[in-house]
Amino acid sequence: MIEKPDLHDEKIIACLQDEFGLHVDQIAFLPLGADLNTAVYRVIADDESPYFVKLRRGIFDEIAVTLPKFLSDQGVVQIIAPLTTRTGQLWASLDIFKLILYPFIESHNGYEIDFSDHQWGEFGTALKSIHTTVLPPALIRRIQQETYSPQWREIVKMFLERVEDDTIDEPVAVKLAAFVKAKRDEILNLLGRAEHLAQAIQAQFHEFVLCHSDIHAGNILIDANDAFYIVDWDNPILAPKERDLMFIGGGQMGTWHTPQEEETLFYRGYGQTQINPVALAYYRYERIIQD
Repeated sequence: MIEKPDLHDEKIIACLQDEFGLHVDQIAFLPLGADLNTAVYRVIADDESPYFVKLRRGIFDEIAVTLPKFLSDQGVVQIIAPLTTRTGQLWASLDIFKLILYPFIESHNGYEIDFSDHQWGEFGTALKSIHTTVLPPALIRRIQQETYSPQWREIVKMFLERVEDDTIDEPVAVKLAAFVKAKRDEILNLLGRAEHLAQAIQAQFHEFVLCHSDIHAGNILIDANDAFYIVDWDNPILAPKERDLMFIGGGQMGTWHTPQEEETLFYRGYGQTQINPVALAYYRYERIIQD
């Protein structure tokens, strides 16, 4: 959210004190992220410790906080776990929001700075740990499973119809519609390939593992000590490992290395594994369509 929500800072400060026992000296809204239902703040406690506050309105899936806490407790050190309230909860309620508190990590994301060779290997090791984590049944029941949904393909098809049939007056929308019309054949080819791959992958057997699902460079933070963290666990999924591995060498990790260099550095940490080319291609096509 890039605009501050209609919620007085004093209410946030009071909630942090009442629920977390945190005495706040400073609070600042951070205009970050494209999610219109999430607002984030940086707060400074009276002992000068910095914290990161996330406010979530609308649908709140507790797996976004319970899963990172579980992974952190399992020893995955690249996870920033939420802090608990005085009563041991991972969030507090504040008006129409859920409030989650984290330690604040001064950092840059992977689009802003390059990973070192060591960090690429550590990234591979961390993701392998996540993919091989044994989840308790209570968590498994809360995590969505891959269905190879045509949702985004159907949305793009609907949009292709609308730019042909609707009257569009807004200048930016007019330019977008003209671009889509000019690229119509390429878009239809993408849709056709994705549908073919979706059918092919469903005809195969795949082991489902825990996947982050959006592990691009923007969701990897590197701090001043060169430690890195995997953030944004809002949409984990049980899926073939290629759901995550498609990001490596897939144009989602910044412009620092060639795809081949990314793969070489990453798999030094992840280790040898059999990659299903159909699954990898399917997820990359779906990502392009979704974007």
